[in-house]
Amino acid sequence: MHNDALKTLVIDALEELKAKDIATLDVSRLISVTDLMMVASGTSSRHVSALANNVVERAKQEGVMPLGVEGKNGADWVLVDLGNVVVHVMMPETRQLYDLERLWSDLPSDLDEMQRSGSQG
Repeated sequence: MHNDALKTLVIDALEELKAKDIATLDVSRLISVTDLMMVASGTSSRHVSALANNVVERAKQEGVMPLGVEGKNGADWVLVDLGNVVVHVMMPETRQLYDLERLWSDLPSDLDEMQRSGSQG
């Protein structure tokens, strides 16, 4: 499934169950493991778990098998790995603590590193 279609599927699944503050981070220039990270908040541990389950179920309905689901036990932070899209569903406190949006936006990309080392030579 194309990244845009997968992104839309995830957003629809999250919005269907009223996820809060859905954010999409394009990390394709930063890492080779995935292209997009999506972050959303739930209002309770049950809500976080239900949001993640809905993403998994909607993906499966479209023929996309998740590569993994982590964190369902505590449900403060559930990660759903869909390959090119990784979804983080978190409690607001956990999201604020780890601040993935800032973390990933502050990292230099490989392209930035190449340009820096090329300009030093």
